[in-house]
Amino acid sequence: MKRCKTCREPFVPRLPMQAVCSPECALSHAVSTRGKQQKREQIAERKADKQKRERLKSKSDWARETQTQFNAYIRLRDDAEPCISCGRYHGGQYHAGHFLSVGARPELRFEPLNVHKQCAPCNSHLSGNIVLYRQGLIKRIGLQLVEWMEGPHEAKKYTVEDLQSIKSEYASKVRQMKKDME
Repeated sequence: MKRCKTCREPFVPRLPMQAVCSPECALSHAVSTRGKQQKREQIAERKADKQKRERLKSKSDWARETQTQFNAYIRLRDDAEPCISCGRYHGGQYHAGHFLSVGARPELRFEPLNVHKQCAPCNSHLSGNIVLYRQGLIKRIGLQLVEWMEGPHEAKKYTVEDLQSIKSEYASKVRQMKKDME
């Protein structure tokens, strides 16, 4: 006795490899098997397309994706904190604001001490509200670390591999933080 793959009813097979009990079940089983094969092919095709797109990404594409992941981490890390500059909580949008800008200090672009949760008005309309940002930063991390950031640093040229590594590091941190919040 075997169970039919389609209707799950018991039957006595007439052939050694028979998997279904009737021609109707055989037709249904063939259609579902073909559908599964098509799905497998679609998944494989999508995976190949994704790999192709990954290979075609430019360094700036990787930098943008890495920055997005890094910013998501900063916003989660500072979720309970007020705006670093004005110190207020509000229902508006928050950014991951850099104390020392990416243009001025690209080597500190992905330095967590240089980036904190900042409200959109302070970051966008007040150009970072830098004087109050510095005061808030001293309260959070201390004067010694602020002076370290303001001091000289070795120039940094990120490679695609560096950016991929940083992106995956912060993606895993974001996943972990979201998991811990649940």
